[in-house]
Amino acid sequence: MDQERIGKKIKEIRKKEGLTQEKFAEKYGVTYQAVSKWENGKNIPDIAILKQICEDYEVNLEDLLNGEARKKEKKKNYFLFLIPLLILFFILFFFPKEKDFELKPISASCDNFRLFGTIAYNDNKTSIHISNITYCGEENQTQYQKLNCILYESDGDTKKEVKRITYEEGPITLDNFLKTVNFNIDHYSKSCKMYQENGLHLEIEAYEENGKMMFYKIPLSLEEKCS
Repeated sequence: MDQERIGKKIKEIRKKEGLTQEKFAEKYGVTYQAVSKWENGKNIPDIAILKQICEDYEVNLEDLLNGEARKKEKKKNYFLFLIPLLILFFILFFFPKEKDFELKPISASCDNFRLFGTIAYNDNKTSIHISNITYCGEENQTQYQKLNCILYESDGDTKKEVKRITYEEGPITLDNFLKTVNFNIDHYSKSCKMYQENGLHLEIEAYEENGKMMFYKIPLSLEEKCS
């Protein structure tokens, strides 16, 4: 999923409807700052809001996830369009189109961290998005010189690195570093079902100036089973 393209399409929808960011935010029960982050590609709405936007403005969910915002086709009068509908039936029967994406929320199975995550998948493609990671353990104002946040795919005793985000631009707290972390993995090699069986987790390595390291492991879980 491309957050910037999704954000541009959300902005396009909002402006087309003549709504300010404040009015759009009010409609979906969020702050205008959240809408601004969506439109600037810094974040995306959660699953329920994405689905509601698509329903409200008759946009196909798969199109929106792909950075498009085409209107769903209006239903036609059955009697006036009987023949075209029959033709369409045979086309769809013999040449079925790609299924819409299913979305499943990902959560942190760890009391010290919260995050927003989703797996979007169909028969041909699986994508992972993880953002809004927050530390909610004991207060930690330590200034770190380097931090790594690594997404791992685990299978039994083995683990494989999926993506790594590194920060080494000077002193920063863990909270401020996590605000910069966004994982967007398109064409993920595992299916949703396989992820369910094998699992993903995050590891955070935080290095102080004296070389001392703090380590955190964040197991991830699906809140809903894959179909």
